[in-house]
Amino acid sequence: MLDQLRRWGPQTLAGRPAPTLAQARAYCRWLAHTHYENFSVVSWWLPRRLRPHVEVIYAYCRWADDLADETRGGNEALSLLQWWRRELLLCYEGFCRHPVFVALQPTLRRFAIPPEPFLRLLEAFVQDQQQVRYPDFASLLQYCQRSANPVGQLVLYLFDSYDARRAALADEICTGLQLANFWQDVGRDWERGRIYLPLEDCVRFGYTEADFQARRCNGAFREMLQFQVQRTRGFFDRGEQLLPLLPSEAQVPVELFLRGGQAILQAIERQNYDVWTQRPVLSSRMKCYLLGWVVSRRLWRYATGVGKR
Repeated sequence: MLDQLRRWGPQTLAGRPAPTLAQARAYCRWLAHTHYENFSVVSWWLPRRLRPHVEVIYAYCRWADDLADETRGGNEALSLLQWWRRELLLCYEGFCRHPVFVALQPTLRRFAIPPEPFLRLLEAFVQDQQQVRYPDFASLLQYCQRSANPVGQLVLYLFDSYDARRAALADEICTGLQLANFWQDVGRDWERGRIYLPLEDCVRFGYTEADFQARRCNGAFREMLQFQVQRTRGFFDRGEQLLPLLPSEAQVPVELFLRGGQAILQAIERQNYDVWTQRPVLSSRMKCYLLGWVVSRRLWRYATGVGKR
């Protein structure tokens, strides 16, 4: 991230000519395919016309995330996130200098995307600099409304499918994905000084901050994480109702994300909830299985007329 910040950060951006649209889209494509290992699998099932738009939205999120987590944090991160917010608002006003925003502007115009989803994502990154504990599950869900749910709403805009009902169901999926990531990354987050497990649940199950410090996987921790996994499944179950409401071309990529989140929960269970010793991940074999299962199921639905709209 630091090399990109030196090239395209606030100190050098003013003195550089803005890239062309072709150059900006090539930059976003490079960023997406070199920083996200699952992107090529998912993008294969995206309509070709949408891939540049998905890549630029990913690039926007990647930059924001790195400004928050790959710098020295604190006031430096807050200052850089404020700069990124200004560049976003300038983009909406028609003035773009950074390659991400040069590429983003045609996407905003084509799909009539308002600034709110992008701004809420930035609010989540700012919140990460200011809040490292969550007293209860309700406060964690409020964070997910900023950190995860805007992504699903952006996807709906790209497929010309945004409305209140679909947005609410997309929020269920995205919240589930965010929560699954929290339970998967308890150890990584602790190393960054963050605990996303609600403190009320830590008290309820008898897991203390000293236990976090010792990275202790005891009975209390397993019971607490089992409770979180079961609670998270409900979000995926409710969000699954979104699939038949989507255009056919959107159903496979969205279902891949949903099934991937469910598979992470299963991976946590297979490890008997010990996410301290080993971070649960999806193997290449499991990813191929999920892809094959989703595609074959979709083909069967179309062959039998179930999936036709």
